[in-house]
Amino acid sequence: MLTDTKARKCKTGDKPVSVGGVPGLRFEPSSQNGKAKFTLRFVSPETRKRRDMGLGTYPHISIAQARAKALQYKALIEDGIDPIDQRARDARIQEQENNIPTFATACEKVFADISPAFKNNKHKQQWINTLRSYAIPKIGNVTVDQLRIADFADALRPIWLTKPETASRLKQRCERVMLWCIAQGYIEHNPVSSVSALLPKQPKKRDRVQHFPAVAWRDLPSAAKQLFQADNMTCGKQALLFLILTAARSGEVRGATWDEIDLPNNVWSIPAHRTKTGKPHNVPLSAPALNLLKHRKPFAHEGPWVFSKSGRSPLSDMTLSKILRDAKIASDTAQRFATVHGFRSSFRDWASENGYARDLAERALAHAIKSETESAYHRTDLLEQRRDMMENWGSFLFAGEHHHSE
Repeated sequence: MLTDTKARKCKTGDKPVSVGGVPGLRFEPSSQNGKAKFTLRFVSPETRKRRDMGLGTYPHISIAQARAKALQYKALIEDGIDPIDQRARDARIQEQENNIPTFATACEKVFADISPAFKNNKHKQQWINTLRSYAIPKIGNVTVDQLRIADFADALRPIWLTKPETASRLKQRCERVMLWCIAQGYIEHNPVSSVSALLPKQPKKRDRVQHFPAVAWRDLPSAAKQLFQADNMTCGKQALLFLILTAARSGEVRGATWDEIDLPNNVWSIPAHRTKTGKPHNVPLSAPALNLLKHRKPFAHEGPWVFSKSGRSPLSDMTLSKILRDAKIASDTAQRFATVHGFRSSFRDWASENGYARDLAERALAHAIKSETESAYHRTDLLEQRRDMMENWGSFLFAGEHHHSE
């Protein structure tokens, strides 16, 4: 049986000796007199191979402490667990626990991971801003392993009924963050999955859909006359007029570049990465749309964008909205002015009321075909068939009068 007296007298070159009290516990003198290391020699219950496990150095670890450790690991061996592997697993768990992020940090890391996939910068910022506005102020400083279902319910409750769409998106984004935490090994279960059980039932989606206020299609000529005066056609107003004439989305118009415009063939080709559907969209250019572009052409040397005040950047998303607000253009929604996106609705109503086929109008709006079967049979964009419709749309707006100036 090894004693402290014998241990202190150990010298370099002495052979390892049995400590005693625990089978396999060895005392191995080191390169310095009076110092040694404790090892536990055992046969792994998992691999059936002999292994040596270090338990610490003498005299930092006493003989009694070494025996206690050895007995602890012997118990694991008897339970069929390799103590070296178990110690490594425990170390990894401890490291993870020491590095578990707060919810705020996890949100930012997930956002950094998924940001490159966003095609639209506005949507990208909305993703993280929703979390920053509603969730992070309440639970951002809590480490993700400490978050419970009730914590997420408390973050969602203030907007759950008053802003159901925002709340639903917030819930989805919180769930996405916590799924990332599961994948990283920080948590085992996603508390957001069951959060609805602690919240009241939201109104059905069809009962809370809010359409963009739009100009009634029969009122469009008078609205156009009010908006587009020949002596006050700013770059922003030209962009808004082009948007109406093409029934395009705001981001598509504001981001339009001259290399997308094919004037000889009267086509505006919007590449896939700039469309909502992720597919290229060809827009037939009517006579008034072409006339407008010809008035913009002298500014093409200033930069790649068709509509730009300085040539250094496209118009902001607020430019077109401000034009409508300042002009106080009435809409079909009580006490609401018309919105930029609403002109697409106006076009759709006009097309329907004037007998154009649904498929033709939907393709003009670049709406995705929801049915896979229908999509498989409709591979053409009906570009040539849409030309006549867009010409008539332009004629309806101005009754043959087109005003363009800078």
